[in-house]
Amino acid sequence: MVKSLQLQADMTQEFGVCVFDVTLDCEDGAPVGGERDQAYMVVALANAAHTAPDLIANGLSRRVGARLHAVDHPAFAADVDIVVGGAAQFLSYIMVPKVESLADVQNAVAAIDAAVNPEQRVDSLPLHVLIESPAAAHRAFEIAAHPRVQSISFGLMDFVSAHAGAIPHTAMGVRATDDGTTLDQFHHPLVVRAKLDIASACHAAGKVPSHCVVTELNDVGVIERSAQIAAASFGYTRMWSIHPSQIRPILRAFTPATEDIDLAARVIELASLAEWAPISVGGILHDRASFRYFWQVLERANRTGCPLPEAIRVYFSSRTH
Repeated sequence: MVKSLQLQADMTQEFGVCVFDVTLDCEDGAPVGGERDQAYMVVALANAAHTAPDLIANGLSRRVGARLHAVDHPAFAADVDIVVGGAAQFLSYIMVPKVESLADVQNAVAAIDAAVNPEQRVDSLPLHVLIESPAAAHRAFEIAAHPRVQSISFGLMDFVSAHAGAIPHTAMGVRATDDGTTLDQFHHPLVVRAKLDIASACHAAGKVPSHCVVTELNDVGVIERSAQIAAASFGYTRMWSIHPSQIRPILRAFTPATEDIDLAARVIELASLAEWAPISVGGILHDRASFRYFWQVLERANRTGCPLPEAIRVYFSSRTH
């Protein structure tokens, strides 16, 4: 966690914007019996992350969240009291794993809100939830619709395990480029269906779909190819990493191509000059539907630290910091 926070600070300085979140883990990161100690360590790290003098001096903010235990876990209440009560003012979100239903979200929100002291923050803490079972995937749309849910992540390995051997272990991995038969996470029908349901539910509710991890730690090609598939074919706009070495390949995959950024900038610039009336760019008609699309390309470019043309950069100057 310390290494991830340092890398986040370094890359925030490099790109001029925070290009990835760090989620401090109270769940899988804690040994059995050490849950309280882990929670106190998460509080200390979350609080320290927002006192980095170099970032403060440059007006740069960062995003740090905390992953608690599931709402039905014995450690959940203590996690909420310690982590939310001790660091709510510095946390960007709370992640709740193994969410099975809308009731789990409601229970989590009630517990989290009760733990926030009024002097810590005036806005509500957003929730990032993990869907990790077939029953939860079935309820993705109602979970995504909850106003406090900001993002849904797909828990691939637990999802596969929840099928009692009906899905092969290969569905937890990524097949080789010359392998056209293995049912991996991008080709097994049940896994593909769950991923698409989650992405669709998030887009329907205006939330952020976050793709699952790739367990191949050292193969940069596999990581980047997986991220490209998640973004281009499955509609995910974020992706988890489980090692710092995965962050830059994922970032590259989710960064718009230079030619797409250039086209988007041109369309938005001309649309602005035309007071958002329909325009022609290169003989192609564009109206407010495509204006929205290209604006989103520019937003994604800004979030991933891409340089923007001067005429466009002014729109994001206040958002960057």
